[in-house]
Amino acid sequence: MENTTKSIKVIISGGGTGGHIFPAIAIANALQRRLNQKVEILFIGALGRMEMERVPEAGYRIEGLPIAGFQRSITLSSIKKNLVFPFKLIKSLSKAKHIIRNFQPDVVIGVGGYASGPTLRQATKSGIACLIQEQNSYPGVTNKLVADKVKTICVAYPNMEQFFPKEKIVLTGNPIRQEVIHIEGKREQALSHFNLQPNKKTLLIVGGSQGARTINEAIKSGIDQLIKADIQVLWQTGNFFKEQAQEVAQKYSSIKAVNFIREMDLAYAAADVIVSRAGAIAISELCNIGKPVIFVPLPSAAEDHQTKNAKVLTNDNAGILVNDFQAREMLADKVVELFNNPELMKTMANNIKHFAIQDADEKIADEILKLIQK
Repeated sequence: MENTTKSIKVIISGGGTGGHIFPAIAIANALQRRLNQKVEILFIGALGRMEMERVPEAGYRIEGLPIAGFQRSITLSSIKKNLVFPFKLIKSLSKAKHIIRNFQPDVVIGVGGYASGPTLRQATKSGIACLIQEQNSYPGVTNKLVADKVKTICVAYPNMEQFFPKEKIVLTGNPIRQEVIHIEGKREQALSHFNLQPNKKTLLIVGGSQGARTINEAIKSGIDQLIKADIQVLWQTGNFFKEQAQEVAQKYSSIKAVNFIREMDLAYAAADVIVSRAGAIAISELCNIGKPVIFVPLPSAAEDHQTKNAKVLTNDNAGILVNDFQAREMLADKVVELFNNPELMKTMANNIKHFAIQDADEKIADEILKLIQK
């Protein structure tokens, strides 16, 4: 396959959150490494969502669909959004069909998220080979809807036969950004980059690419405990909590608050302990970097899959679980307790490495190339 003279065309569709976008970029990067100049990759995302910014930053072209999610809450705002949902869906299906017809892809990959549904629908109707990548232990709605139509389903967890046709499933693990897990020898550079002090213990807060309200509020309310324990904090807040966090950071030189961290390899390298949600991609990255982690799962995740993800690790002493409803009262205490127990920190760091799955992006690239060869 690598010796072909014909340029291979690939569409990758999905997004909405970093948990969908970063695996998509990792897959694209793996295909570029394999095929070099012999692959042309086009992303399809949802207009107004973060993929429209993050994908071009990674060096790839993206087209946007006017799709939005169906709102399950019953409020005046959600009712208004749901009234226009059918029209956005019809427009998105039409635009996806137009993009596919013009681009003529050899294969279409769906990673979940709003844009993935219309794209895969039109690709399968056109007879194009499709593959989906499911990051979580409980699949998203889009991937469940299209599972019967696609050729291959790459999953990160075993026992997914309850959701998908068994004969289509390939256990690959989650593709992660290789550049963010290579942290060896970067600590000094990392501390300098974030203006952190080398003689202090460092706590990294990553509530996901858009922040996490409960974690943010827990850190804000527990900041005095952290300062008293001589812990410095590198805090990814998300846009919605940025101003509140920066007000806190202005009072303390050891608190660094930013809405989004692009240099995640340096953030991981600087950290002694990490507080994180328990999304599938976050967990995959954390297992590979091997640092002690306190997980605060998002309770509204489908089927509470973040708690299930976290428990796989915490049941084996590879992390600490703090439930979302307990975080405001308990999180700062748990952080201080962990920093005061270096033996436990060492044990957790060693144990979490056992859950790392290597080369998921290459395994998925293998499956994509198999589809193209067929």
